[in-house]
Amino acid sequence: MTDIVQLRRNVRFQLLWLGSAVSHLGSELTRLAMPLLVLALTGSPGLAGVVAGARTVAFVLVQMPAGVWVDRWDRRRTLVTAQGLQAVVSALLAALILTGRAQAWHFVALAVLDGLCAAFIGPVQDTAIRGIVPPGQLHAAYAQEEARTHAAGLIGPPLGGLLYGLGRAVPFVVDAVTFLAATLCYVLAKVPRRPADRPGASSRPDGGVRPEAGEWPDGEAREDGGGRRPARRGMRREAGEAVAWLWRRKGLREVTAAVMVLNLLGGAFLIPLIVLVGERGGDAFTTGAVLAGLGVGGLVGSLLSGRISRLLPPGRLLPAVVAVFGAALAATALPWGAWWPMVPLVFVTLSTPSLNVVMNVAVARMVPEEMLGRMGAVLSTGGMALKPLGPVLGGALAAALGGAAALVVLGGLLGLTAAAAVLSPELRGFTGEAPDG
Repeated sequence: MTDIVQLRRNVRFQLLWLGSAVSHLGSELTRLAMPLLVLALTGSPGLAGVVAGARTVAFVLVQMPAGVWVDRWDRRRTLVTAQGLQAVVSALLAALILTGRAQAWHFVALAVLDGLCAAFIGPVQDTAIRGIVPPGQLHAAYAQEEARTHAAGLIGPPLGGLLYGLGRAVPFVVDAVTFLAATLCYVLAKVPRRPADRPGASSRPDGGVRPEAGEWPDGEAREDGGGRRPARRGMRREAGEAVAWLWRRKGLREVTAAVMVLNLLGGAFLIPLIVLVGERGGDAFTTGAVLAGLGVGGLVGSLLSGRISRLLPPGRLLPAVVAVFGAALAATALPWGAWWPMVPLVFVTLSTPSLNVVMNVAVARMVPEEMLGRMGAVLSTGGMALKPLGPVLGGALAAALGGAAALVVLGGLLGLTAAAAVLSPELRGFTGEAPDG
């Protein structure tokens, strides 16, 4: 019997994880530094929201075709190229700031390029994990990935605010360095190149694709099954089949709609929060430290997610998460100083990891094996369809009402969304179990 290498000794996975961790930390640095910079140069909260929204628009528009192309192209080359281009984008922005030539259209254009790169990096990382981690260790691998995300959210914002205080270009220089380091890690990780439909890739019993011999961390040789390349259907037809399947699934359909609204309103609070902290006399470091509350809540929530997700089915957990989110946003407006918003922000992300876990399990149970990839892209695209409007909405509300009032309005809208979810019989009865027969 072949011995399975423990996950912590799987060098290729750990290099892949380290690269994504460093890259994610760099992105979190600039998530705060970018709106601070735009506000400092233009004084316009609305423009800061447009810049953030432009990146999300690019990401959403390319996400579906990127998922298909990743399966057709050399995945290792795609990952290294996309990550390297992100380093170039950050370096170019730092150069523009240092030379005093940065203009509003520069921010928008570079945000779009960064979003395009990110749309390719995500799918490659997901398929790479499946290619270098044995099936029995996938749960632990994805748990480590989620911990990475919340840790970066905890460390990145305050560090970004501190670096911005040292100089406006400093966070973007550091961001470029982190992207270069991530690129090196990906090269050393030797991400599997093989697309899913490449000749010689035979199916595994679990519906995945067998890697080439020598690519498994346990050292087990895997046979190559000859076979011809499967005929490719049109991208539009394949996506249409997944959308039609989703539309016929009551409960999952309503959950997707609720997540769209949650992402719209949840993505709108950053600009009003930055304005609120500034109105109360907080500087860049204070703003970053306040945003670290999101990371604290996420880390605690990830530890509790397994227990919480077993207590409530998706149809009941989702309204609870939305209600807590809305109440927490409204509570940030309480007049208790610049540091106070950190406390309610902890509760914003405390319950969201549980929702992620329970929905991932529901999708795995309900979606046919041959449609998992397309359905993942459809659900992700659908969930993010309204997200680009979030920063624009938040910036407009902050400009018209001020930071505190804007946060109260967003909290109230989330409360109405939670009430609508509770009143929906399809969503309320959604258990996430596979249909009989």
